[in-house]
Amino acid sequence: MGKRLLQAHSLLVYLFLYAPIAVVVIFAFNGGRQVLNWDGFSTKWFGEALADPTITEPFKNSLLIASGNAILACILGTALALALARLRPWLRAPIDALVYMTLVTPEIVFGIAALMFFVQLGNWLSLGSILGLWTILIAHVVFNASVVALIVRARFVGMGQNLEEASFDLGAGPLSTFRQVTLPRLAPAILAGGLLAFTFSFDDFITSFFVSGAGTTTLPLRIFSSLRFGISPIVNAAAAMILALTLLAIVAAYLVLRRTAQVRRQAALIPGA
Repeated sequence: MGKRLLQAHSLLVYLFLYAPIAVVVIFAFNGGRQVLNWDGFSTKWFGEALADPTITEPFKNSLLIASGNAILACILGTALALALARLRPWLRAPIDALVYMTLVTPEIVFGIAALMFFVQLGNWLSLGSILGLWTILIAHVVFNASVVALIVRARFVGMGQNLEEASFDLGAGPLSTFRQVTLPRLAPAILAGGLLAFTFSFDDFITSFFVSGAGTTTLPLRIFSSLRFGISPIVNAAAAMILALTLLAIVAAYLVLRRTAQVRRQAALIPGA
């Protein structure tokens, strides 16, 4: 009896969380203009959304920010992961705390802190408001670099140092060892972290809301502003496109991490791997 109650409770929780998302996706294919009145299947609202400059421009901004964020987060996160693995424990502990603090801090607190920093920076440089695309990018990189660092660090610690030591014994320098040995083995984890960083940045709303300047709009911000005037089929279509792109990146990251885990298990069976 207790098990059935737990299953029923879990089902209700999942329905509460995902039923609204399912409704949005279903009615994105509604042919009528009335959002909650089904008027037949149609994909015309996706075409209208992609033809609307007020949708396409924020969409381009979101893609630009998410792509730049993924690249920078991979670079900084990988460097941080490699550095943390080699630091002494007394120095690694406080840096670890900062990395985890970035992830566990409520996003609204993080957004307010980022806004205060950029406002103070603009005043210190006597530039006034400096909020814009690049401030959104920097705020996203700060968060997502920690995500990439945790993923890459787990892979780096788990793969051992045997091949790196063998490379040094054969006369290769640090850069050659990193380029020919370490980086190829870390590539799946870096790719997975980059995909997750892209996902977190592309659909972010709270941080972007605080650090975006006048005239700077991402797709989530555009959708939120449209909701003040009521839900339209175009908004449903735009939300469905965000969801599709986000799920695609998450599934790709999952497949990469799963493939990496399989390779690690196979390598563990080979002596010296």
